[in-house]
Order: sequence, then C-alpha cells, then structure tokens
Amino acid sequence: MPASLHPPDSLILLAIALAAEAAIGYPDRLYRALGHPVTWIGRLIAVLDRGLNREGDPPALRRAAGILGLALVLLAAGGTALLLAAAAQACGLPLLLGGLLAASLPAQRSLHEHVARVAADLRREGLPGGRRAVSMIVGRNPETLDEAALCRAAIESLAENFSDGVVAPAFWTAAAGLPGGALYKAVNTADSMIGHRTPRHAAFGWAAARLDDLVNLPASRLTAALLVAAAALRADCSAAGAVRAVLRDAGRHRSPNAGWPEAAMAGALGLRLAGPRVYGTIRVEDHWMGDGRTEATAADIDRALALYRTAVGAMWGLVAALAGLALAA
Repeated sequence: MPASLHPPDSLILLAIALAAEAAIGYPDRLYRALGHPVTWIGRLIAVLDRGLNREGDPPALRRAAGILGLALVLLAAGGTALLLAAAAQACGLPLLLGGLLAASLPAQRSLHEHVARVAADLRREGLPGGRRAVSMIVGRNPETLDEAALCRAAIESLAENFSDGVVAPAFWTAAAGLPGGALYKAVNTADSMIGHRTPRHAAFGWAAARLDDLVNLPASRLTAALLVAAAALRADCSAAGAVRAVLRDAGRHRSPNAGWPEAAMAGALGLRLAGPRVYGTIRVEDHWMGDGRTEATAADIDRALALYRTAVGAMWGLVAALAGLALAA
C-alpha cells in the first residue's frame, strides 16, 4: 500500500496540507499560471454536461447519462491523484510532496478571507458593499438582503462551507490520502455545478447530488461537534445553546447536512439562521436554525469568524491526536 494511504501517514500528510494552506492559501501566481484543481474538474464537468445532457432525452436516460458523467469525473480526479501520489512516492518525499499537493483541497484561509470581506465592506461601503461581497459566497439574490439578512447569509455560508470546504476534504484525506481528498472534491464540485433541481439538471445531476449528500454526512456531524467544542472554549459563545439547536433543528433543514453546522453556529452565537430566503427569483421556505436574534450585525460576523478559528484549531488538535495514536498503535 502506498505510504500516503496508510492511516498514520495520511494523517501526517493531512497535517502538512492544513498547515500549508493556512500559511499561504493557494497563491494567486500559481492560480494564474495553472488554475486550480476545482477549475480543472469544473471544466471537465462542463464538457460532459454539454455532451451527455441532451434536453430531448427522457429523464431516465438523462439520469443514466449523469451517472456515467459522474463516474468519468471520479475516474479522472482519482486517477490523477493516484499518479501524483505515486510520483511523490518515487521522489522519496511522499508525505511532504503529497501534503503540499493536498493543500489545494481544504479552504481554511480563503473561506475566512471571503467572509471577513463581507463585514469589512459592509462597514466601509454600507449595504451596497456588503451585498457585493456576499454575492461572492452565496447563491441567493443579494438585492433582496437587508443588513441583518446579509450578515446572516455570510454566517450561514461560513458554517456550511466550514463543513464541505474544510472538514469534509480533511476527513476524506485522512481516510484515504490525496486520492480520497481529490475524489471528495470532485463529488462536491459536481454537486455545486449540476446537482440542482432545475429542469436541465434534475435528472442529469441526480447522482452527483445524492452522492454529495452521502459523502458529506460524516463531516457535517463532525463540524457541528467542532463548533460545540469551540463554543465551550469561548466566553462569548454558548456550547449548551449550540447543542440544543443541533438536537432540535438540524434535522429540520431541507439539506441532510447543512443544518448541522448552521444549527451549531446559530446556537453558539445566539442567532437564528437559515429560514426563508430567495435564490434568484425563487423563494425557498426553510426552517430556522436556532432560536436567538435575527438582527445579525457585522459584529456577529466577527464573532462567527472567531468561533470558526477556534474550531479550526480544535480540528488541528484532533488530527494531531489521531496521528499520535495511529503512530503509537
């Protein structure tokens, strides 16, 4: 078995990846020169969507085409990651090189930067600036958001993306090394592009949406636990409130996964998150997560970011502890 897939080694590889991404993110110069794994995967998905998703085909055939397309995406992502892991092994530096490659998978730093920009632009430019910044991280129509709704949207995005943009790729990298993280990223990217209940993608994106729900199940629960633990370490948050909100509200969310981190975040901060909202021109009715204030402010975004940083620290501690136990076993 390649060293990058052995449990102690995959945890060490993950620790290197998390440290590298937190320190430097994904450099702009590298992005301009080579792009990003998500953009590469996205281009392949777009090509397959155009070629396989024919509007004249019956739903059953379009669903089968979507399954085939998803399989091809997974084969490309997983196969490339295996080749890169083998190359790192051949260089004699499987953990260091594998960890640096895997640093492109979690989004700890960029998530913090995007959410912090919402609070900064809201303070500097008022509602127009806040709406512009939040439109970069949420799919809902920013013109329908007042200041409180805008701040809630930023905090909800932070909670949900902590799960599927940070904890989930970390979880699958720990479980199966660089290939595991790459396969997860492929599934998540496919869901974000074609996993919507629109006339074009309801059938073709069915497999991507269902598989994304499945692979995010463990991470969403783990994210909620990390937020509860982080709230217990902060004087301005309530761990008990987070637990109550998760137990009462997480299962009522329209998503099988998003409710867990959103409820934990809401309860910890004493807010209400989710609830009815507008995507484009479509109003989505959803349950509220938490039973606190709806009048969120930029200061609440700051508190959410502080809670997020503490939860990320708790995740690092967990990775280190598991790596130590695995090495001692």
